[in-house]
Amino acid sequence: MPIPRLHPESTTLLVIDIQDRLMPTIHNADLLVARCRSLISAAALLKMPIIVTEQYVKGLGHTFAPIAEVLPAGTPVVEKLCFSALTSEVRTHLQSLARPNLLICGIEAHVCVLQTVLDSCSNGIQTFHATDAISSGQPDQIEPAFRRMERAGSIPTGVVSALYEMMSTCEHPVFRAMLPLAKTVVSIPQK
Repeated sequence: MPIPRLHPESTTLLVIDIQDRLMPTIHNADLLVARCRSLISAAALLKMPIIVTEQYVKGLGHTFAPIAEVLPAGTPVVEKLCFSALTSEVRTHLQSLARPNLLICGIEAHVCVLQTVLDSCSNGIQTFHATDAISSGQPDQIEPAFRRMERAGSIPTGVVSALYEMMSTCEHPVFRAMLPLAKTVVSIPQK
């Protein structure tokens, strides 16, 4: 049986609900933002599609500025009210991209990220969740959510691991441009 791998030509990055009014309560928010920015920048370098979701914009605001500023022009930003980010609009985007893998980062681990992963796995999408680029305002809920994601079939990964896996060789054309992204991820002190 083949082992699922992250390849840029078969993967879409889904950035879930990193929004203004949620950020003050998020555990290790600075680290989360740095790692998500690295994933977004890497996806852009690798020419991977990116989809961003925003939960209940009226109450939670739009995408947090440090995240929004690194999004490539034209990145779809999908507003939603349901907790799962796998809305009909996101599904339509994913179907049009025809990429079998979904790499997920964002917040909150135990609500929107978890429900998205459950829906993604139950819909036959090969799902990867970047555990170090997912957080919550309730830190004690993160690990149980990760266990449930993994039981549902999602594959846990880390940001640096994902970056190197998607390049697969130091001869990759964007290798040198990716190095600072990997270093940024590990240099932010945790709170």
